[in-house]
Amino acid sequence: MKFLTALVSPRGAVFLLLVILLVAVMVLNPNFAEPGQLMRYIQRVAPVAIVAIGQYFVIIAGEFDLSQGSLITAQVIVAGNLVAQDDARTVPVLCLMVVLGLVVGLVNGLLTTLLKVPSFIVTLGMMLALLGLVLWWTGGAATGNPADSFRQIGRGGIRDIPVLDFLPWSVLVLAAWLALGIWVTKRPLGKLLIAIGDNARATRYSGARDWWVTTRAFMISSLSATVSAVLLVGYAGVHPSVGRGYEFVAITAVVLGGVVLGGGRGWIVAAVAGAFVLEALFLLLNIAGVPSSLRDAVQGVIIIAAVAYSGLVFRSRRRGGAPQTPPSPGKEPDAPDGAEESSATQALAGEGAAPNNRS
Repeated sequence: MKFLTALVSPRGAVFLLLVILLVAVMVLNPNFAEPGQLMRYIQRVAPVAIVAIGQYFVIIAGEFDLSQGSLITAQVIVAGNLVAQDDARTVPVLCLMVVLGLVVGLVNGLLTTLLKVPSFIVTLGMMLALLGLVLWWTGGAATGNPADSFRQIGRGGIRDIPVLDFLPWSVLVLAAWLALGIWVTKRPLGKLLIAIGDNARATRYSGARDWWVTTRAFMISSLSATVSAVLLVGYAGVHPSVGRGYEFVAITAVVLGGVVLGGGRGWIVAAVAGAFVLEALFLLLNIAGVPSSLRDAVQGVIIIAAVAYSGLVFRSRRRGGAPQTPPSPGKEPDAPDGAEESSATQALAGEGAAPNNRS
């Protein structure tokens, strides 16, 4: 009974939906069940899933990051034009991309937390600024052609592996980035992000530097977009359209994974599963002959349905007084009534800070 309850919960339903979609795709296209095809499928999902990991940290803190797609585009253009055909530039350009990503995340975070500008407005402005710079630089046309050594990060992999035959680097990068994300959620930073999303005022009263915690969430989001851009250089090439709309796909994936808009609840693994569900759904629609132009409409319906379903489930639990299910790794348990400061206090204790007692 507990297993069935978990499957229909907002956090568990995404895994059930993923299995159903993959089975449907295999029925319509039996070749999809081959290990090599599954690896290619994961390779296609990897950039979106990595962006969703970054978006997860921002959303659980109660914010949004709409600049991810434009940052990906800018990073792709930077790589395409600065690396050129010189293999010796690969490492310096990668370092430059990391610095650029951190700066964008830092600016987003500081404007949101210190100047109290809504993150929706801040990141929307950053999205337009980056997109404008890209269009000015490129004239709206494809430009730049990085060396093959750089592009192999996104398109290459380990070959001649038994059973799998080919293991893309992007799959390994996704696995490593997810493992790092899970580790962060178990650290004080991850617990504080959930506490801020659940009750920012209680977190501040507990003595946490909430502005710096939230700013680091934006920096993680921008770093995720940077990693995704590195993969897309090899997978999708260098063009001003690469990365556009990725922020909305990431938000859709996170919401589909049961992460609550407004913060405070969510599981990073479910957010990644949401990215796999979207790719499987779009693949199924392609096999069925549905026009790709309907993707935006499908994403909109998914967001509305997922948010409505999640809201109904949480409201029904509160009305019924049902006991909370044990949290999965990376998820902070829901705070009971009358204990708003508990999650923040526990997180502060984890990093050795003593909460301030205020009436």
